[in-house]
Amino acid sequence: MSITTAIDVIDLDAYAESGPPHELWTALRRESPVHRCEHPDLEPFWAVTRHADICTISRQPDKFLSAPGITIRPRDELIEEGEGIGAMRVVIMMDPPEHRAIRKVASPWFTPRALKRIDAAVDESARTLVDELAGATGEGTADLANEIAVKHPLRILSTALGVPRDQEQKILELSNRLFAPDDDELGAGNTREEFERLGTEFLQLFLPIIEDRRKNPTDDLASVLANGLVDGEPMGPMETLGYYLIVFNAGHDTTKNALAGGLRALIDHPEQFAMLQADPVGATPGAVEEILRWASSVNYMKRTAALDTEVNGQKIREGDSLVMFYGSANRDEDVFENPFTFDITRNPNRHVAFGYGEHFCMGAHFARRSMRAIVLELARRVQHWELAGDPEWIRANFVVGLKHLPVQYRIAPR
Repeated sequence: MSITTAIDVIDLDAYAESGPPHELWTALRRESPVHRCEHPDLEPFWAVTRHADICTISRQPDKFLSAPGITIRPRDELIEEGEGIGAMRVVIMMDPPEHRAIRKVASPWFTPRALKRIDAAVDESARTLVDELAGATGEGTADLANEIAVKHPLRILSTALGVPRDQEQKILELSNRLFAPDDDELGAGNTREEFERLGTEFLQLFLPIIEDRRKNPTDDLASVLANGLVDGEPMGPMETLGYYLIVFNAGHDTTKNALAGGLRALIDHPEQFAMLQADPVGATPGAVEEILRWASSVNYMKRTAALDTEVNGQKIREGDSLVMFYGSANRDEDVFENPFTFDITRNPNRHVAFGYGEHFCMGAHFARRSMRAIVLELARRVQHWELAGDPEWIRANFVVGLKHLPVQYRIAPR
């Protein structure tokens, strides 16, 4: 594919039809790894496609800023600052030193040791969901993108954030509308009015939870966020709401899309699934890392140059937008041997599915723990599975993945 069509790196119709543009990324990595993209309806930006360059940018948060926005305009322009979602201050859109101070509020809750408190809930969610698939006969047909990939992280995050079970579907709807506004099935449109409605509905959902956790704190994440302190002072209301917004929505969408892509990969590569089933406990951690690399559900992050600089010999001007394509970095031939081979034994696996540097995802351990539980349960119990129809991609280019994965299966009882 010619690199003259490089704007296709964000073409929504292309993502909806066939997913991320790996052929184009491969050409860009080889011929123009820091490539200028122009579009009449979008801000110009530099597409950064090599692993090394993405790591270089990510290591310098003082030189490459998050605060001006992490997505390609004009979407950011549709969100008025001070209104609805635009009023919420989100940690991934902050720069040091503020970013580090806000991050410290929740990061202790996400350590491997702290997450042991949710082990039982995570494992039970995985067992219950696979039980529901098995049903009375142990076989059937289901959309695993929705029956497994969506439901598992939704249940775990709802529990951690104090969302009542009867509100889980509402949370899912809001999450879809935020991250897939252009998808006719999942979204509700990419308009200023819709973003304002989203903000109002998030407030209505989370404000009662925040109020309750301030009066009746527990050891859950909802209480940590509701009572967070920054430099000894209570965290501001817009920062608190922004935390709920990003933890739930980013945490759910990224994990469910990675799971959906991972389940398809395991079905498409039966020899890999057989290896996983031969040693479920030992092989699951490696399988999850390869799923994260393979799916790369966070497709990109944008940074803004704080000064004139260079990236891989390309002159960058102050104010320029640089878009780091993690999906491309995770297929970089200079880093991964046979990058287009799905290999659950890949070691080392230096993927950047969780980002890199200053903004490395604080929920990485949470996502890994959640994914390992469901992959392990399926490895132990699936006796046969195959596609029962064509998988369908979400019409989105920021957080990417499958919205439908029809599968025919036979599953052993618990």
